[in-house]
Amino acid sequence: MPKLKVVFLDRATIPSQIHLKPLSFEHEWLEYDFTAPDLVAERVLDADVIITNKVVLNADNLSQAQQLKLIAVSATGVNNVDVDYCNEKNIAVANIQGYATQSVPEHVIAMLFALKRNLVGYHQDIEAGEWQKDKQFCFFTHPIQDIAGSTLGLMGSGSLGQATAALAKAIGMKVIFAERKGADSCREGYLPFDAVLQQADAISLHCPLTEATRNLISEPELAMMKPSAVLINAGRGGLVDEQALVEALVNHQIAGAGMDVFTQEPADKSNPLLANSHLSNLLLTPHVAWGSDSSIQKLSDILMDNIEAFVEGKPQNLVSE
Repeated sequence: MPKLKVVFLDRATIPSQIHLKPLSFEHEWLEYDFTAPDLVAERVLDADVIITNKVVLNADNLSQAQQLKLIAVSATGVNNVDVDYCNEKNIAVANIQGYATQSVPEHVIAMLFALKRNLVGYHQDIEAGEWQKDKQFCFFTHPIQDIAGSTLGLMGSGSLGQATAALAKAIGMKVIFAERKGADSCREGYLPFDAVLQQADAISLHCPLTEATRNLISEPELAMMKPSAVLINAGRGGLVDEQALVEALVNHQIAGAGMDVFTQEPADKSNPLLANSHLSNLLLTPHVAWGSDSSIQKLSDILMDNIEAFVEGKPQNLVSE
């Protein structure tokens, strides 16, 4: 077998302390911390295997990569890869699933506790001297809600949605799953999309970003939620209309929101969420729900296994079939 060229376009998306298993076949390994859009075509020109996390790969920058056989995505989402083009050109695409079934649910539940107990608001109040002004051993400037006995509505019932459901049940929550938005009927075990919005004390999003799910939660959906409910998104940024969410928070239409993902990453001050990061009922994290060390190590192991399996003629985790 000829030596294969493997190019990792954004190696810095995996922390340096995480070990990548060596590939057993003869190969040339080339890695870049990050790759700007105008450098993609040049860097993949003679690659046999491309590894990408978030670098966009499309017909324009792949058209001259005549040797390309496999795109190994070091993530679950493949919306940064033109899968239709890859199918047309017989380029396999493999992704990674099930690696963050501890990390993401724990992050979601952590956000849920922080929001329901208004931890950010109380921290800000202490910084502002409210406790000293009150002159009591404690003070109550924000409502504090228990998690046990409340209802979690989940949108997305894959491995992450199911793992979040299991953790939520373990802390005493009732869990309901939403049917797809606009569906005429419900599968067994699901409730209508609108009914979940209306009944849940917290909503957590775990569905992929597609044209059908873009702005899944916008002004009409936020209006259906309870004023005491919170929204958590550790899925994809485009699932939530960010401007509509900020308006709902400012107007106390819902009680709070925890956002780990953004429509543009990294986000800047032009993003309505960052522009309103001072809000006591808004909790932001930089797309790290998936990122415990154990989770990333598992991801890295599956990534290298995907490449090995493909080269051995036993491809796994393909999304281009």
